[in-house]
Amino acid sequence: MAIRHGGPRPNLGALLEPALPEPLRRWQPQIRYLLLDEQRDAGAELSGQRNLAAALFRLENSRSPEDIRPVLASLIDWLTEPEQGSLRRAFVVWLKRVLLPARVPGTELPDVADLEEMHAMLAERVKTWTEEWKQQGVQEGLQQGLQQGLQQGICQGEAKLLRRQLVRRFGALPGWAETRLEQASEAELERWAERVLECATLDEVFAA
Repeated sequence: MAIRHGGPRPNLGALLEPALPEPLRRWQPQIRYLLLDEQRDAGAELSGQRNLAAALFRLENSRSPEDIRPVLASLIDWLTEPEQGSLRRAFVVWLKRVLLPARVPGTELPDVADLEEMHAMLAERVKTWTEEWKQQGVQEGLQQGLQQGLQQGICQGEAKLLRRQLVRRFGALPGWAETRLEQASEAELERWAERVLECATLDEVFAA
């Protein structure tokens, strides 16, 4: 797997907050660990590595059937020994049951039994599936946009209601308070709404 040299090695001690008092630091765990960041490590830098984990990461981050085919070609080349048969079958099963159904939902997959057949099948269907994958990406983008729009609408509605309550309690709002309301998250709006009837001043409502 890709190990980035030259920088600080990940250490468990650096993740502990707050730091222990000086007399106790000698007993603080200092266990090093290897960080495998799939999203960061799945780029072109792994394409030339003869590494099964890197191949799996590249498959999971594939954006089209054309991204899968070179990885399969590499796996076919690497997994040639008889004792590697279980690994070949494991990749085929994972592709059939996990990756491809997620990329082309509802599509009936042919009964392929080995990596060579999987590679040939992708070559036959590359054009059709590329279009389906693109369409799925469009649909996911639309759903995400709708969810974000709905969430934004909820926040705007809560901010409007909270503003009316604040004006009724404290009078006209200064510019800084209007800005805080416009930029607030849902959690902040909920927290401020709970303080409206309890706090004596506007500053107390917006306090951290």
